[in-house]
Amino acid sequence: MDDSLAMRAGRARRAPIPFPPNPSVAASEPLPAASDFVMGERAAAFRARFYPEATLAQWNDWTWQLRNRLRRLDDVQRVLVLDEDERKTIERIGGRLPLGVTPYYASLMDPRDPRDPIRRTMIPVSGELVRGLGEADDPLGEDADTPVPGLVHRYPDRVLFLVTNFCATYCRYCTRARMVGHTGEHHFNTAQFQRGIDYIAAHREVRDVLLSGGDPLTLRDERLDWLLGRLRAIPHVEFLRVGTKVPAVLPQRITPGLVSMLRRHKTWMSVHFMHPDELTPEVEQACDRIADAGIPTGSQTVLIRGVNDDVDTMKRLAHGLLKVRVRPYYLYQCDPISGSEHLRTRVERGLGILAGLQGHTTGYAVPTFVVDGPGGAGKIPLLPDAVVGRDGDFLLLRNYAGEVTAYPDLPPRRDDD
Repeated sequence: MDDSLAMRAGRARRAPIPFPPNPSVAASEPLPAASDFVMGERAAAFRARFYPEATLAQWNDWTWQLRNRLRRLDDVQRVLVLDEDERKTIERIGGRLPLGVTPYYASLMDPRDPRDPIRRTMIPVSGELVRGLGEADDPLGEDADTPVPGLVHRYPDRVLFLVTNFCATYCRYCTRARMVGHTGEHHFNTAQFQRGIDYIAAHREVRDVLLSGGDPLTLRDERLDWLLGRLRAIPHVEFLRVGTKVPAVLPQRITPGLVSMLRRHKTWMSVHFMHPDELTPEVEQACDRIADAGIPTGSQTVLIRGVNDDVDTMKRLAHGLLKVRVRPYYLYQCDPISGSEHLRTRVERGLGILAGLQGHTTGYAVPTFVVDGPGGAGKIPLLPDAVVGRDGDFLLLRNYAGEVTAYPDLPPRRDDD
């Protein structure tokens, strides 16, 4: 690809943010050639304007993208015209979930519109500083189901293995905001990994391991290969999954070497997509590499007010995902984390979206709509017989075990359709 947009070689104008230490991994790793990646028109124009000293090879280097994330107010104001609420909230965010956006993902935002759907999921606003009804830092009660640090064992035959608290970008509705906001950014060490591996090996009922965090694909190939290899060596582990948002926000990470390694470990992938604007040429190439490697992939989408809470947007997202061979899998009601009320919709909005999809498009494009029950109740598919009733402001739901849990639903708003 022609590199005329780079203007001149050299370092990007801002001092890079050090990449978190990754123990036992060599400092250098062979990188794919710049020509191995496509670049969409939007990203190319953004790079030319805001990163003219970054070469094409640098822009397509996933570690460069991480080092140059937008982390501070000055970083964001350089590429976005912030309104007063956004600016003041970034200044006040303090020890809460930090700000972090890759340059690539920032290129997809409307620089002048705070209502832009991708911008709304990444840039904090003052509503994040207010705790609403029923909200909590750990709304799903994961900490209570953690037998060893970093391992959540809630369901009988599967575990959630949190292998890092580092993400390429930080979604403002993140269920695990408490991990990063209070402990900083870091990858876990070998001793932490080993405790989780030992627990899984000792519990023969565990057949399914989901790697999450943070984002496992921010680990380098050798580190992830080591971890997956040890899990795959446990005889009763049949199913390995990786939960990630990297293909959407850092498609440069999806290299031929990475997908070859994931294929070798017979890994499945759960990818987090939110809006059809994410489905760029770069993302199409990344998803093609994943699919061509034979890695089954499903998308997990969170229902967010003003982002994807209408039938048309969700249908365009689902159809776009199918075109890049990603199956819409789950549509999540937003978890009631602290400071999420401005982002959450009423549950009936999600049920309406499902009604607008079912029968109007292929069943492959219809995800399962679920509430993750507060307090550790687990995932509850929202089907007609799952809604038991109401108790004041709380929606009563029946989970997979027949137990009833209360979800803090939102009252009607005058501006709701």
